[in-house]
Amino acid sequence: MKINVNSEIGPLEAVLLHPPGAEVENMTPRNVQRALYSDILNLSIARQEYRQLHGVLSKVAVVYLVDDLLADVLDNREARTKLLQRICVSEDATAYYGLLLDMPSRKLAKVLIEGLPARIDTLTAFLKNEYYALYPLYNFYFTRDAAVTMGGTSLVCRMANKVRMRESYIMDAIYRASGYFDCSVVDANDFQPQNSPIMMEGGDILVARNDILLLGNGCRTSTRGIDFMVERLCREHDRGRFHVIVQQLPPEPESFIHLDMVFTFLDRDKCMIFEPLILGDNQYQTVHITIDGGKVARINSVPDILTVLRKLGMDLDAVVCGGADEWDQEREQWHSGANCFAIAPGKIITYARNVHTLEELDRKGFNVVSADDVVSGKESIDGTGLYAVTVAGSELPRGGGGARCMTMPLSRREIVW
Repeated sequence: MKINVNSEIGPLEAVLLHPPGAEVENMTPRNVQRALYSDILNLSIARQEYRQLHGVLSKVAVVYLVDDLLADVLDNREARTKLLQRICVSEDATAYYGLLLDMPSRKLAKVLIEGLPARIDTLTAFLKNEYYALYPLYNFYFTRDAAVTMGGTSLVCRMANKVRMRESYIMDAIYRASGYFDCSVVDANDFQPQNSPIMMEGGDILVARNDILLLGNGCRTSTRGIDFMVERLCREHDRGRFHVIVQQLPPEPESFIHLDMVFTFLDRDKCMIFEPLILGDNQYQTVHITIDGGKVARINSVPDILTVLRKLGMDLDAVVCGGADEWDQEREQWHSGANCFAIAPGKIITYARNVHTLEELDRKGFNVVSADDVVSGKESIDGTGLYAVTVAGSELPRGGGGARCMTMPLSRREIVW
């Protein structure tokens, strides 16, 4: 399948998912911070909620699953060897390389995601006091972050936290060696030392249009990471003009980890925002970088994302996460109220728990329908109407993300602007 994503809202053709599995329960309150969670999840309920998301996506697009693709990669001896060498060296687990190399592909795929218990057979292992030789990938159901599809290119991200680096290595192997995808691959981890200041994650990368990219600059995507992406864009756009809009993000609270937690696209002329940051009077800059003829032609501060997009021909009506009340805005932003995922122009998936945000969507003309009703066929989202499809969200948001975080688009149809 040819990778092709030139917008955030083009009708979805294919998407990559990873349903939450045993890895999200392979933690305790003692190590929840290392897992980058604010709480521990009830897996059975999280799976029920995720099935709603999966069901809706299956009705509109081809769904690929990480576990299946990884098992296919591991059937290839050369790809298996390269991936395991990369993982074992980076995670100081070379003593387990032989054991992993000889595992059946399905079992190995499971271990690489759910974790590998350590052997306590040396003094070093005993004193290290770690249960896992390879930690579980607690965050992998947020498939958005480890790799980004932009046009026909997959950018494999250099993650901000070491506990998530294996996600990137797996995504790189899937794009290069699964045999399913036709795309060029750029791996930001190549030729980088462990302490490299270059880092970026997919939640901070929004493809507004084929000539406009929105980037968040915060705790997960560094200025050096953005410089890396801009340098690559200069190579690819050596003719014509390209625009990069950078939004600085606060270091706290932790719900501000990515740009898509405060800004997402809903339609050709609509977006969802967390108003205090995107339009409020605050210290966080919005910067416009213009690339012209393969070079950075200009870097300048602008009032806000909406103002610069309007100048570039994208006039967006903002739906405010949480509605008019500041208290509700903060509560619903915390529970990923701004983190919407568009399956087509004006057709989005969001959490049912954010009632004030849903009321705002209703006021803007969106028909609010449940995922269960869409999956069962009771409600249809075909046609030209605006729809907000709601997924139950009592457990999934505890991991720190919403519908956009949990989806990795592989192909979207082109949009006529």
